[in-house]
Order: sequence, then C-alpha cells, then structure tokens
Amino acid sequence: MKIALFSDIHANLPALEACLQSIENQKPDAIYCLGDLVGYNIWPNEVINEIRKRGIPTIAGNYDFGIGRTSDDCGCAYKTDHENELGKVSISFTNSIVKDDERNYLRTLPAHIRVEFQLNNDKINLLLVHGSPRRINEYLFEDREEKSLWRIMEQADADIMCFGHTHQPYHRILPTQPTQDTHYRHAINIGSVGKPKDKNPKGCYVMLTITESSSVSNAQSIKAEFIRFDYDIEKVTKAVEDSPLPNEYAEMLRKGF
Repeated sequence: MKIALFSDIHANLPALEACLQSIENQKPDAIYCLGDLVGYNIWPNEVINEIRKRGIPTIAGNYDFGIGRTSDDCGCAYKTDHENELGKVSISFTNSIVKDDERNYLRTLPAHIRVEFQLNNDKINLLLVHGSPRRINEYLFEDREEKSLWRIMEQADADIMCFGHTHQPYHRILPTQPTQDTHYRHAINIGSVGKPKDKNPKGCYVMLTITESSSVSNAQSIKAEFIRFDYDIEKVTKAVEDSPLPNEYAEMLRKGF
C-alpha cells in the first residue's frame, strides 16, 4: 500500500495544487493531510475547500485549532519579539478573511488519525498527528533524544508515527530498546507543502509504502520517500507582498526558512 501524507500548507494554494498534482501522478492508495491548512498566506478558504472537495481525511494543526476558535493565539513557539509581532499580523489577517463555514470545518477536525494494519503475524499501528500525540504544538525535531522519541511513540502505541509542525522533514528508525523484543519504530516528519523551513523552497510530502511483508522486526520493511515539487513561488510571494501580511514571509518562501 502506498500512502501519501502532506502537511503545513499554510494557505499557500499554488503549492497545494502542485502537491496534489504530484500525488495524483504517484497513484497512491490513500491520502491523508496532517493539518495547518491556514496562516501566513492569502488563500485559507481556498485551501480548506480544496481539501474538502477531495474528501481528504485531515487532522487539525495548531493554526487550524486557533483559527477554528477565532483565537489570537496560533500556538506557535516564536523565538523573538519580532517573530511574535509578525505572527500577530498573520493570525489577525487570517481571522479576518476566514469564512464561517470554513471556520466551522477547522473547529471540528480530529486531533489524531490511527490506522491499524494486520500483516502476517504482525500488527502495525500507524499514528498521524500534527505536533505529537501529547500536544498539537509540540515540536519533534530530528535531534530529539532517541529515548524520548521512543517513549512518546511507545506510550501512544505507534509503530509508525507521521507528523509535521516543524516543517523540517526526516525519517528516524528507532532501534529496539534494551527491555524490548525486536521492535523498530519509525518517526517520520513529512515536511511542509507551503512553508518549507529546511532551506529548500520546494514543497515536500511523503509517500509511505507498507507491503505484505512489512514488519516491526524488520527495520527496512517500511519505506518513506520524501518527494519535493516545484510551484510558482513568485506568484505566491507577490500575493503576500500585495497583502497586509509582512513582506518577510515572502522572503522566507523564496529561501525556504
């Protein structure tokens, strides 16, 4: 089974359209969205409705959670006062343009999606979250201590955990812990469609492959392919610059940070 997973569109409609075209070319068996449909750009309603039109199962991101409740807090961990001030402009602008029906959709999105596979003698649990199983806005960066990441997944009963939020893609295979039988867990950050932060401005999504021989005891039997795609960045950056949003957001898109 091929499963396409994407996240963190952040109201970037041209990036979403390019992502969905790329996914269609891959012919997956299932598609899931891991949230943050809105914020930082001018097309929140259009992005929401594209997802709804296609019936793509979607969970709430922290930005979706805030906008769904007309909050002035997006749950973002801004590092400086300047970033915080830029963020206030973004969430205020987003709240001002999101329509009632689209806001109601965001408010009712689920927090997690769990998919259980029964393969041979193995049960494989796939858990889809936005930040982490514990908090919608918890950042799980690639340098997270192995024991900590393993513990988070073990407590959530997740053999494969896919998430976004940091906008920085990676796949870590966590080896068996000393007290466990042979059991590998896969932590997969699927990157960002519309606001990459890994110094690569191309959008990113993941194609997860699970086969009839996939097993928690075989580290290489579960595959995650990171697919990068081009989109019309200049169209998007001009839209940002012509809007009340800070021009710095346009430069971030150009540079992928």
